[in-house]
Amino acid sequence: MEQKTFGLYDVVEMKKPHPCGENRWQIIRMGMDIRCKCQGCGQSVLFPRKEFSKKMKKMLERHEPTEED
Repeated sequence: MEQKTFGLYDVVEMKKPHPCGENRWQIIRMGMDIRCKCQGCGQSVLFPRKEFSKKMKKMLERHEPTEED
């Protein structure tokens, strides 16, 4: 199985859309759990890391770190 890679502030597509209809999520916190923010309505959801890896479909935008990060 392919290992999915993602990082802080990356934008990902999930397998199922959010109730608002948007399917794009930005990762805003990483640790044992991953907090994502819906790009449609702004609601944030906390996923266990294993569950997030299962539900993530693909990477849409990779965040490029700057000197301020």
